[in-house]
Amino acid sequence: MSSTIEFPFSADEALPTIPIALSHADFSVSVNALLDTGSTVNLLPYNIGFQLGAIWEEQTVRLPLAGNLATVEARGLFVYVQLGTLEPVRLAFAWTQASQIPLILGQTNFFREFDVCFQRSRCTIEIIRL
Repeated sequence: MSSTIEFPFSADEALPTIPIALSHADFSVSVNALLDTGSTVNLLPYNIGFQLGAIWEEQTVRLPLAGNLATVEARGLFVYVQLGTLEPVRLAFAWTQASQIPLILGQTNFFREFDVCFQRSRCTIEIIRL
């Protein structure tokens, strides 16, 4: 059974963002996340991972990044993500050593867990939990 939630966005907004809650190791953080269908992975800035209580040295899975972040080290980190009233889902993130980047929800594995419909004429983003 699927569940659906809608988020408003401005027609002037160049890049669609949604408010989410992240949790890991008894810590939680509310942030705005960029929905990026062109991103291969979910991307977590260093400072947000740190606020979630993650310890860089304990994350042993190293992930290569591409593009502008090809020179930045990233490590795998599982984080629970909650969108509005939907049940939290465990997503894999590439936790980067960079803090000056947006939190990005990408193909692996946000868009594998959710269907997303951008409805520009209604100024809404509809997200369906599969």
